[in-house]
Amino acid sequence: MSSKRYLFTSESVTEGHPDKVCDQISDAILDEFLTKDNKSRVAAETSATTGMVLVAGEITSSCYVDIPHVVRTTIENIGYTGKSSGGFDSHTCAVLTSIDEQSSDISGGVNKAFETRDNNADTATAETNDIGAGDQGIMFGFACNETPELMPLPISLAHKLAYRLAQVRKQGIVDYLRPDGKSQVTVEYENDKPVRIDTVVISTQHDEKINGISDNTKIQEIIKNDIIKHVISYVFENESLKPDSSTKYLINPSGRFVIGGPQGDAGLTGRKIIVDTYGGYSRHGGGAFSGKDPTKVDRSAAYAARYVAKNIVAAGLADKCEIELAYAIGVAQPVSIFVETFGTGKISDDEIMNLIEKNFDLRPISIINKFDLRNLPAKNGGKFYQRLAAYGHLGRTDFDVPWEHLDKVDTLKEQASRLMANV
Repeated sequence: MSSKRYLFTSESVTEGHPDKVCDQISDAILDEFLTKDNKSRVAAETSATTGMVLVAGEITSSCYVDIPHVVRTTIENIGYTGKSSGGFDSHTCAVLTSIDEQSSDISGGVNKAFETRDNNADTATAETNDIGAGDQGIMFGFACNETPELMPLPISLAHKLAYRLAQVRKQGIVDYLRPDGKSQVTVEYENDKPVRIDTVVISTQHDEKINGISDNTKIQEIIKNDIIKHVISYVFENESLKPDSSTKYLINPSGRFVIGGPQGDAGLTGRKIIVDTYGGYSRHGGGAFSGKDPTKVDRSAAYAARYVAKNIVAAGLADKCEIELAYAIGVAQPVSIFVETFGTGKISDDEIMNLIEKNFDLRPISIINKFDLRNLPAKNGGKFYQRLAAYGHLGRTDFDVPWEHLDKVDTLKEQASRLMANV
């Protein structure tokens, strides 16, 4: 039988990419509100362009947050200030806000779930009971055994390259870089297993002159050599699958990248949902994460679906696992749960479904409490969701993320072994 070979590509972006700037601003606002009032309802959308940031949305909270200050601090920490501002400076950009309260039609369904709703209930105490999903929609979670963190290899590598690109800039290792950048990795697969690195693409914003050199051909040669040495070689040094003599490197393939960030391209919250998740390797329900408090199942249920899928793969029940969850606004229980193991399951998908229903409570309030989603910003110095807003919400190993925990593995193994013993 002939082997099946194909190429698969995923991309990532740095924290200075205009869309990621907006994601981080939205999540920095969320962090600030939840730190001061963990019951805050937040839906913060950000857009950015040359010299301007607009924050709009719906926020209901008992506390005050200086949103312009949060915006400017976030932009400054990314690196858009002074010499590296590239026409978009944290100190001089305009910050506009247009914030309303959450709709009472929505909050009524969220405060108390449809299944247990009592029209005479006191809404002030309703959240001690079950809460309803903050919106309808579908969410996907995925895991596979291609990497130690159980993520697809292409997106794992793309994130590492993007993170390293920001790291060498901030540490001054490559001091002519500016904040905007992208990475992309193409992996060759044989019989659904990664076998080689086909192409690595890095596009990075840079100063107009490097070491006094203004000739663009010479500048791009300097950038290529430095990126291969300090970014690509560094990342692949500890990877089991490394580039070979046929691997293609495309560094700044446009030939020049001086104008970048919100000056070069308008940014918007939620426009990098594939970067945030599995790099296109798994399906996506379409909902963004950033700027949304945990009652929004776009965020919390996507984290829960990843948690379920990861524990199933880590327990050895499948090499790949994708979970779909669907919710109706104001209703606590998912309206459907779907499992797909792509023919890699050691037990049937129906049996895995039964294990999920037995071991995982996927109501919004249970997800919130399980992962302590409302208190994570306060427990992490006021910054948690903002850290997730760049380099992926899933598969993170650089700090403690509760939906990456493998605390269900032993239980799943034990229950699955009993099922297999009865076959």
